[in-house]
Amino acid sequence: MTKDGVDRYAQAGVDYKTLDEAKRIAQHAASATSHIALRRGTEITDASRGEPAIVLHVGGQSLGFVLECLGTKSLIARDYEELSGIDRFDAIGYDTVAAIVNDCCCVGALPFVVNAYFATGSASFYEGTRSASLINGFSRGCADAGAAWGGGESPTLSGLVAADAIDLAGAAIGIVPNGCEPILGDSIAPGDEVVLVASSGLHANGASLVRALVGDLPDGLLTTLPSGRVLADAVLDESLIYVPLVERLLEQRLPLHYASHITGHGLRKLMRARAKVTYRIDALLPVPEVLSFLAAIANMTPKESYGTFNMGCGYALIVGSGAGNAAVELAGGLGLRSLVAGAVESGPRRVLLEPLGVSFEGEELELR
Repeated sequence: MTKDGVDRYAQAGVDYKTLDEAKRIAQHAASATSHIALRRGTEITDASRGEPAIVLHVGGQSLGFVLECLGTKSLIARDYEELSGIDRFDAIGYDTVAAIVNDCCCVGALPFVVNAYFATGSASFYEGTRSASLINGFSRGCADAGAAWGGGESPTLSGLVAADAIDLAGAAIGIVPNGCEPILGDSIAPGDEVVLVASSGLHANGASLVRALVGDLPDGLLTTLPSGRVLADAVLDESLIYVPLVERLLEQRLPLHYASHITGHGLRKLMRARAKVTYRIDALLPVPEVLSFLAAIANMTPKESYGTFNMGCGYALIVGSGAGNAAVELAGGLGLRSLVAGAVESGPRRVLLEPLGVSFEGEELELR
């Protein structure tokens, strides 16, 4: 990896190799507690451990449960507001919900309640319009996901969180519709089609790297992109919420074998499932200007950029043979751009991005 590429992400504090190893240790410890849930008449599906949401069964109903955070994107909104006077915390609130609910529906569980976690270092953070903006964005996100905002926690953690910062996170519970099974990737087979669904830009992944990169730019966050947009404004574009798409797919009983929220690890996330198959991608979605710009200033190779950012793909679907075009049509009806990008083949566990001559395999795929 180049000094300014994925290694630089590690220098910014996001070392996936170390983080992923810690996650695997935690999953092993957590699995040892699954039997405890039986005392309450609830069964945890251990096969869902390592998926974006845990699956549990209660009273004959399958549920998904997830806790997720926004990361450091709120710091970009804060800095942009201080530089320009423009409040983009509405988008930050919306992005927080998107990060949560997009993970929840990966396992086929449609979120119905979301709780919020807003931790600040000082109550002064909420001065001005920030509080109203965050609340409005979070509320809109819940509505767009078809979920109620249940409640949450808003601690002031002086000394733990900086006085001018906020840590945004939340949890959601989703329900697998009657007649459907949780989506865990056990049905993936050669001949399946891969559908890539467009992102709106950065989404919630890569903000720490963005913050490291802008320090090298003379105008920082106020750098003008080739289109004339301000860099920070483009970085803060709202994430897309994919819950309505998953809901349509389930309603139409399309053979949805897997769904992947493309966040950390970029398109390596295509093979998050345990299936030992090859994902051959023949076509890619257009790359948003902000992502191509960031990849360029970081001197990233295509392999590094597509293994770090979403590069225009916010969600990926693995559907049965012949179902790809129907999935694309459903996405289009919701205003989402997508395409049948490739197929699943017999072969070693790997991702092949044919248009770029890029492959991910071996340790690069140990994401769970």
